[in-house]
Amino acid sequence: MTIPILFEDGEALVIDKPAGLPIERPRKGGASLEDHLDSLKLGFQRAPVPVHRLDTDTSGCLLLARNPKALKRFNAAFEQRLVEKSYLAVLDGIPQGESGTIELSLSKISSAEKGWRMIAARKGKAAVTHWELVDTIGSRAVIRFRPETGRTHQIRIHALAGLAVPLLGDPIYGNGKGAARTMLHAERLIVQREGKPPIEAVAPLPADFRTLGVSDG
Repeated sequence: MTIPILFEDGEALVIDKPAGLPIERPRKGGASLEDHLDSLKLGFQRAPVPVHRLDTDTSGCLLLARNPKALKRFNAAFEQRLVEKSYLAVLDGIPQGESGTIELSLSKISSAEKGWRMIAARKGKAAVTHWELVDTIGSRAVIRFRPETGRTHQIRIHALAGLAVPLLGDPIYGNGKGAARTMLHAERLIVQREGKPPIEAVAPLPADFRTLGVSDG
């Protein structure tokens, strides 16, 4: 597998992570992004390090730091909300309205039967997601999400709890049907940097989105 590179300079790489590739090695073993980090050195002595997380099913822009100082600066940028992210999603239905902001705090729960998952909870961690309707394809909606925060499963649970419609193919917050994976794509990433041009990357629309009728723009 060749990992496409969307942006490269002396302190950062942005890759187009394929859907189905976990960032960390699964407990049960198998392929992960860790298998590709040495090949992403690209002449540097150190292997790059992921700055943030994307779910295994999620494709698209993933920022990697090429040295410890850059990693520290990028982590601070995420904490200070200096990073702009946008995602495209196909929903298993059509929500009411055409745009809005979802503010629902999130908390993690677990059970022996279902394992762990996130829920909307007043005493959870604050989470904010802006959304807009991009298109409708039959009984499904294409939504652009712009999260201000980066909580685990934030977009997936905000779609379900905030818009009352889960992502297509989501096995945890939806019925897992209609697609081979949870249909979420990290389409754009912008990281502001002091004294340097911002990191900007756009990930092409994946083939499985096109198969469902999603178009660019």
